[in-house]
Amino acid sequence: MVFPGQGSQSQGMQADLGSQHIEAREVYVEASDILGYDLWQLVQDGPAERLGETTVTQPAMLTAGVAAWKVWRASGGAIPTHMAGHSLGEYSALVCAGSVSFGDALRVVKRRSELMQDAVPAGAGAMAAILGLDDDAIVAVCAEAAGDGVADAVNFNAPGQVVIAGDTAAVQRAIELAKSKGAKRAILLPVSVPAHSALMQGAGEALAESLAGAGFVKPDITVIAASDARPYEDGDDIRARLSRQVYAPVRWVDTVNAMIAGGATTFVECGPGKVLAGLMRRIDRNMTCHYIDNVESLETALQG
Repeated sequence: MVFPGQGSQSQGMQADLGSQHIEAREVYVEASDILGYDLWQLVQDGPAERLGETTVTQPAMLTAGVAAWKVWRASGGAIPTHMAGHSLGEYSALVCAGSVSFGDALRVVKRRSELMQDAVPAGAGAMAAILGLDDDAIVAVCAEAAGDGVADAVNFNAPGQVVIAGDTAAVQRAIELAKSKGAKRAILLPVSVPAHSALMQGAGEALAESLAGAGFVKPDITVIAASDARPYEDGDDIRARLSRQVYAPVRWVDTVNAMIAGGATTFVECGPGKVLAGLMRRIDRNMTCHYIDNVESLETALQG
């Protein structure tokens, strides 16, 4: 079971899951009580610009992942052997694996989003997707483009698909350099927060205070950490790695391969969209992939 992160949100997501499954709406009600605004109404009615703000997107995606999981279990879905989440999605995985309460996780994620948003002035940071170069080539491009700034390879999403982040000027240089090295595409992404880059180190260290107040325990289900492709252990280990996770690369290929090595043959993306299912097909086409984006895809996933 894998959980998507920021970027998979869309206005109107989970509309039919929420209307047909009380379990989903109950998660949104709890989230709204903690956040102080009607999250379900915002997700359904917009404005889309506000849903796209980091401080709204992160709590919304955590809520959506947990809501999909609740519906999956209430509908008779199996308990998986492994879980993982892409960046923010790790919080959804840890909630669903019994490591932390939804309320505690949401409070941490709310603070995480605020720290990340405030870490870099608007316009000073950027992210870009580089397609068609191998990992080592992109790491080398970032090192050459950084200059006095920061350009880091931050999401190793699939073979030939890596996201970079850092100072806007350095990322722009890396885009041009990647193209000159033979990248098929190098695209600036519509985000202002250079997530998982060195620019986020202060935010990650500051998050430790919020993490200290959350009741993390060893998960009931194995959760693979996407920063190093190793299972999360006890509460202290989880807190330490979630703090570092803010400024550490997402090693999604390694994470998926760790679950496959552990015996996984079927993957279900638990949350809105199907980004991770798409990446899975590029990582290992022998795997069976499903997603829970709406009632129809839920039924397909339940049938295996």
